[in-house]
Amino acid sequence: MSRLLSILIGYCFGLFQTSYFYGKLHGVDIRTMGSGNAGTTNALRSLGAKAGLITLAGDVCKCILAVLVMYLLIGRNHPEILPLLKVYTAFGVIIGHDFPFYMHFRGGKGIAATGGMILSFGDWRLILLSIGLFVVLFFTTHYVSLASLSLTASFFIGMLVLTLRGGYDMMNQGQRIEMMALLAVITVMAFVQHRGNIDRLLHGCERKTYLKKKEA
Repeated sequence: MSRLLSILIGYCFGLFQTSYFYGKLHGVDIRTMGSGNAGTTNALRSLGAKAGLITLAGDVCKCILAVLVMYLLIGRNHPEILPLLKVYTAFGVIIGHDFPFYMHFRGGKGIAATGGMILSFGDWRLILLSIGLFVVLFFTTHYVSLASLSLTASFFIGMLVLTLRGGYDMMNQGQRIEMMALLAVITVMAFVQHRGNIDRLLHGCERKTYLKKKEA
C-alpha cells in the first residue's frame, strides 16, 4: 500500500505542468509552439530563457516536494524502505508529467523531474555524477537530449554501483532489486520519450539549444 500511495502522491504533483501554466499566464499554449512538448527545452526555445528556467525550477521542485510530502505522510513510518519509496514517488511524478490526463496525455519527457529525484536522495556523489554530467554535456555540445539521456543513465549506473557496494543496506536484497528495477523502467522511459531525438542525433541533425536567445 505504501508503494501505491507513493505513486499517487507523485502523480498528483506531476500533473502540475509548469510550462503549460506559464504559457497560459502569457496568453499562449506551449503545446501549439515549437515541438509541442510541455517541457523545459520547448519553453526555452519558444518562450525564452526566463520561461525555460522557471519551467526547469518548477518541474524539479515538484518532484522534491512530492518526495517531501511522501516522507511526511508515509516515509517516516517506513524508514527501512525510504529510498525505495522515493523512487516510487518520483516514478509517479514522471508519469503525471509525461502523461497528464487533462492535457490529453501530452506532457513533457520527465528529465527535470528526474533531476528532482536525484536531488531528493541528497547524495553529493550522485548529484556530481548525474547533474554535473548534464551541465558539462549541455554547455559543450548544446544537445539537451544527449545531456538529458546521460543524466538519467548515469544516475541509474551510479545507483547500481552504490547498491552493489553495499549501499542502502537498510533494505533487504529483494527491495534493493525492486528499486533498481524501477529505476531501470524510469531510464527506459526516458529513452523511449527521446526516441526521435536519438534518431536525429545518430543522423547528425539534432537541433542545438542555447540559453542566450529565444528560438522559433
